[in-house]
Amino acid sequence: MAAPGAVALVLPLFGAAVAAAGCGYQSCPPTRPDLLNVHLVPHTHDDVGWLKTVEQYFYGARNEVQHAGVQYILDSVVAQLVANPSRRFIYVEVAFLARWWRQQDEATRRTVRQLVDQGRLEFVGGGWCMSDEAAAHYSPAIEQLALGRRFLRREFGACGTPRVAWQIDPFGHSRQLAAIFAQMGYDGLFVGRVDHQDKATREQLREMELLWRASESLLPPAADLFTGVLPNVYNPPPGFCWDQLCSDPPVVDEDSEENNVDSVVSTFLQIATSQAERYRTNHIIMTMGSDFHYENANLWFKNMDKLIAHVNARQANGSRVHVLYSTPSCYLWELHRANLSWSLKTDDFFPYADGPHQFWTGYFTSRPAFKRYERLSNNFLQICSQLEALAGSAAREGPYGPGDSSVLREAVAVAQHHDAVTGTEKQHVADDYARQLAAGWESCQLLVANALASLGGSKENFVFCDALNVSVCPLTEAAGRFTVVLYNPLGRSMSWPIRLPVNGASYAVTDPQGQPVPSEVVPVSNVTRRLRGRGGSAAQELLFQASVPPLGFSTFAVSRLSRGDPREPPARTPALSWPWEIQNEHVRVLFDPLTGHLKEIQNLDKSISLPVFQSFYWYNASIGNDESSQASGAYIFRPNSSEPIPVSSSKRVSTYLVKNALVQEVHQEFSSWCSQVVRLHMGQPYVELEWTVGPIPVADGWGKEIISRFETTLQTDARFYTDSNGRQILERRRDYRPTWNLSQTEPVAGNYYPVNSRIFIKDKKFQLTVLTDRSQGGSSIFDGSLELMVHRRLLYDDNRGVGEPLVELGADKQGLVIRGRHLVLLDTVESAADRHRLLAQELFMAPYAVLAPGGGPSYRHAQPSLRQFSALRRELPPNIHLLTLMPWDDGSLLLRLEHQFERGESANSSQPVTVDLLNLFSAFTVTSLQEMSLGADLPLSAVSRLVWTPATGPARPRPVPKLEPSRVTLQPMEIRTFLAKVQYEVPGAGPGGL
Repeated sequence: MAAPGAVALVLPLFGAAVAAAGCGYQSCPPTRPDLLNVHLVPHTHDDVGWLKTVEQYFYGARNEVQHAGVQYILDSVVAQLVANPSRRFIYVEVAFLARWWRQQDEATRRTVRQLVDQGRLEFVGGGWCMSDEAAAHYSPAIEQLALGRRFLRREFGACGTPRVAWQIDPFGHSRQLAAIFAQMGYDGLFVGRVDHQDKATREQLREMELLWRASESLLPPAADLFTGVLPNVYNPPPGFCWDQLCSDPPVVDEDSEENNVDSVVSTFLQIATSQAERYRTNHIIMTMGSDFHYENANLWFKNMDKLIAHVNARQANGSRVHVLYSTPSCYLWELHRANLSWSLKTDDFFPYADGPHQFWTGYFTSRPAFKRYERLSNNFLQICSQLEALAGSAAREGPYGPGDSSVLREAVAVAQHHDAVTGTEKQHVADDYARQLAAGWESCQLLVANALASLGGSKENFVFCDALNVSVCPLTEAAGRFTVVLYNPLGRSMSWPIRLPVNGASYAVTDPQGQPVPSEVVPVSNVTRRLRGRGGSAAQELLFQASVPPLGFSTFAVSRLSRGDPREPPARTPALSWPWEIQNEHVRVLFDPLTGHLKEIQNLDKSISLPVFQSFYWYNASIGNDESSQASGAYIFRPNSSEPIPVSSSKRVSTYLVKNALVQEVHQEFSSWCSQVVRLHMGQPYVELEWTVGPIPVADGWGKEIISRFETTLQTDARFYTDSNGRQILERRRDYRPTWNLSQTEPVAGNYYPVNSRIFIKDKKFQLTVLTDRSQGGSSIFDGSLELMVHRRLLYDDNRGVGEPLVELGADKQGLVIRGRHLVLLDTVESAADRHRLLAQELFMAPYAVLAPGGGPSYRHAQPSLRQFSALRRELPPNIHLLTLMPWDDGSLLLRLEHQFERGESANSSQPVTVDLLNLFSAFTVTSLQEMSLGADLPLSAVSRLVWTPATGPARPRPVPKLEPSRVTLQPMEIRTFLAKVQYEVPGAGPGGL
């Protein structure tokens, strides 16, 4: 434990004079309006895992991998700030700050609070981590920002609230995340990495600073965000790095033969003058720090003190440069005071390339297993949070032990880091991220069990079967009777297919009212049997459709009807004897009888059809065998040819059919390591493609990047559409960028974009949409086609720092096998959004099944067992999504509602919607409601953002309307955040606090 008590005693000697100005913009140092002002921003960039794990980085362990120790950085910086009141510093990653803070004594905490109150230690960004922007979904992106901001507000008050977003290292920047920053109250955003062609153009036009209009739905300036591109990514100018990790010479002054002041000052003035030519005001910013700098902060500050003194001394000889310690918010304040109008940007910053053949588009898909685990973990976190809010203290203190959602909340927040969900970390770090998530699941499973027992009134022996994706669940495989509790986190009722591994031949299933539910037993596929190895014994799967109410659960009873030897149901049909089609009430899918490939999709509701050919291919990965070439790696995608190679070595794929009253499936085998099930469930208005890929063979010496490609007859005019963090939709054009003239050097990788939830192509009539169950890279390489990269295995590093190839051997060291789903929708252009918007939320916030043997005792005396429960009095309208429901401070609940449609994309669903929050919930009564900013750390009425003028003309902020809890109206793409005091309906329940 650090205990710099002496440090704390020094501060009051000068603290009063500095603190008088307060924090924020009022604390900014004076500048010289007649000179060029150079704002030095001392900072450290502390990755929340990358080459080392979070723990290793914090404690400074395993320095042979990378020299970095965050605890020492914070210790050293605080001491150096105290030593000189003119110095300033910014800190970003709250995951590290919170850990360090817990170890400090009260004297140190007082010192740090004083530094924050004086504006000399400033928090920027403020998230638990600096999140990725391509592979991160907007829901956990919001939550990790809110988690960090909540800590800062609680420990440091108003002065700890960040005013500037700081995304200096993510590999491209998304429009939706910019809209989130704006709605959280940030005044500006600074980024480090933009495409090299984009940056060169901006430098020439002096548009390195701009106004980003981050939503076409929200009325300006609600989603307008001032954005600055930093000059050196986030590093110091060349020659001015004074960390122990650097080798630049120190500033040597006084009477020494090594005196280099004239040289240092002259070089600095040259750099400052040159940089000023690329920016518009008499203020420029220089980032003085880099990865894990300031472990010995004295080195940096002592040299910067000298630099400032000697550069400013040149003013006496006519120099027009003034240099000062500053922060991003103080620099932003000076730009605002310049009272200029700024160029307007409405697209995003993807894809990012730092050279002509270096497109950072591989990480959109890298580590697909972890990308799926992160997505599932957030799904379970939302369920855990909701049940904690609904059951209150009973969820945390129930019969199964203490439950805790914070462990999973912090693990999911860490997973949003730009070297976590991206897949750009070392393998042992990826393993550690997964370990953190697994520990969070364990804590949340206790909480979920407690909550279900309390709400359902029965203390069951709940079982969580985490390997259902490979048909493993010991309870269902062995038991003659069991129950299935299905919880639905969505605000509307759902019908959801349940598939459970079993060893019986037939089963009876009853719903919460005791009525029979149709069920079928289908064979487990050969591919699944190979995947699970010795982990399960089930030859069949029990399948039934489960109906579940909004924000609630249904309990189903299952009993085996036949005993004795299990038998294979006669469900498989040889490929040659069946009609080459499958269908249900809504969709028909046709297959080519010669090749076994998907051939046509028909929407029976709309009487439309579209030829669709789908198959799997791979791109051979460039190996980068000389200095002029570039290898594919964890970050970079670079195929050695624009033409991919078919996975299937023959024109025909092996197929068989499974067909019954509940499901129709075509099983396709493209090779020994690539297969797919094309599936139609009863009542399902889309085609489900469940693909299994791996281990990717590399014995031929080539790394491979596997795609699923769809080819259609749609006339798409080089256009396709992808989502932004699972929310907004952006138009993409092949070989084109909206804000500069692109010189395309990589026709495949240079046209790849992040696909967080969906990609689609359309003509004037029809739209084909493919939804994903995790983040992937995708594109339309030629008209009428779209493709998604599902897996990649590479043999070379791409020389971007991670230092190892993306091999992912898996548990058996043979190579990772990935299973996932694509949901395919064919619809008219006019009605496509009504389907894909709701389906994307169903996929992201899927219902969750908990199992039990049944027959558990009553939870509390005389409490009847409840087999069905809904926390809502009525369903939410389909265009309204319950984004957040979780306990908050002081016994209140945090509630976020969002309008999930964009303006104009649906004739009906894009209209404003009004919701009565006072009479919405059945589990509790809302007694008072306060509207908050999106981050929930500030009342909405207290949010006051700087107003910027775009070149197109000013847009004035609108006043916050008076809150009427019984009439809460949401406009398209609007998210509204509330803190609710509630009175519980269930005896003994209560929200408690976190």
